[in-house]
Amino acid sequence: MQTDELARSRAAADRVLQQVDSERLRTAIAELARYGGRDDGGVARETLTEIDLQARRYLIERARALGCSVAIDDCANLFFRRPGRSDLPPVLTGSHVDTQPVGGKLDGAYGVVAGLEVLQALQDAGIQTERPVEVVVWTNEEGSRFGPGCMGSSAYVDPAKLAGYRAVRDGSQHSFGEAVDRALQAMPDVPRRAMQQPLAGFIELHIEQGPVLETAGVPLGVVTGIQSVRWFRVKVSGVAAHAGTTPMDIRTDAMAACIQMAHRLYAEAARRQASGLRLTLGRWVVGPNSINTIPGEVEFTIDMRCVDEGALAEFDAVMRDILQHHAGRTRVVLEAIFERKPTHFPTAMTALVEEACARTCQLAAKPAPLALTSGAFHDAMYLADHCPTAMLFVPSEAGISHNASEQTAHADLVLGAQALAYAVTRMAGA
Repeated sequence: MQTDELARSRAAADRVLQQVDSERLRTAIAELARYGGRDDGGVARETLTEIDLQARRYLIERARALGCSVAIDDCANLFFRRPGRSDLPPVLTGSHVDTQPVGGKLDGAYGVVAGLEVLQALQDAGIQTERPVEVVVWTNEEGSRFGPGCMGSSAYVDPAKLAGYRAVRDGSQHSFGEAVDRALQAMPDVPRRAMQQPLAGFIELHIEQGPVLETAGVPLGVVTGIQSVRWFRVKVSGVAAHAGTTPMDIRTDAMAACIQMAHRLYAEAARRQASGLRLTLGRWVVGPNSINTIPGEVEFTIDMRCVDEGALAEFDAVMRDILQHHAGRTRVVLEAIFERKPTHFPTAMTALVEEACARTCQLAAKPAPLALTSGAFHDAMYLADHCPTAMLFVPSEAGISHNASEQTAHADLVLGAQALAYAVTRMAGA
């Protein structure tokens, strides 16, 4: 880009940044939080439930009021499009609005609301971009009702996944396919569009969901990538027997074996903290789960993550050795249930986001942005396989998310929306 053209692009981005309205953003966050809002300040809005469909309808009407066209695809992903001067592939932003069974009002929803605020800011600045700008609402990012998470974004990138996703059932035995069909039927006025369409790029704004930015006293984070992850299910089989009549030295106690495994796994993970390794033994099922019966079967899950794929592979080998070494008389079956390589966002995209965050912080007299890696999954993880992708974070108070007490200072939310406005404007070409 030539010097004069670059200066004009940055000046336009500054104008749009300055049109982001603090009170309008505050009101929009609060309005969306009413859909599934709880007395404790949290939000219960699981994917494709009736309350989620109502929230989607609210967002559709907001987008149409801004002059946007609206479309929906076969996975019920929603797209709000502000036209550009050309019909080139659009710049996409947005996130998701589904929550955990009890979540907060910002996780995902903030990225969608901020995306709509960017469209409003472009309008208020009187700027028509060269490329169209779209805001997306991805379906089922959380994975709390239907697993796995990020169904909408991963199916958009690879539509062949949708057939398998449609068969997944929730706790009430409703299938994801049924829920999607119901969502599509509830929106007869919204035209259908194909998945896997070309995109100029995707920029996702999100709360950090961790303590790094708050601890550093920095309001904006440039996300360089997303950690690699491996999930396993471990099934340990012993012999259920009477708790009062079976001597300790002849028991085949599945729980006792699991406790030893867990102790060693956590100890080995602690030794590797410098690599950034994170270990969680998150779901436990004990059988027969009786107070006076020796556990005959225990199942637990392992979630291991690290930005360093080599360190993760090394711990994988250590984990397998620990499970066998501490099996004792029990039988251990290890099943790999999910794996995702690390996501590294392109340098050009992270440079654009860094410029946007730095300019926003400069104008607000705030500390310069911090580069960091995401420990959580995001839709951007899958979009990175399809188009140039980037993320930016705002702080989470006490690092808390997936919780009714999830909170971010409103001033930081405004800065995040401003940085997003700058980045989207620069990428879309003012």
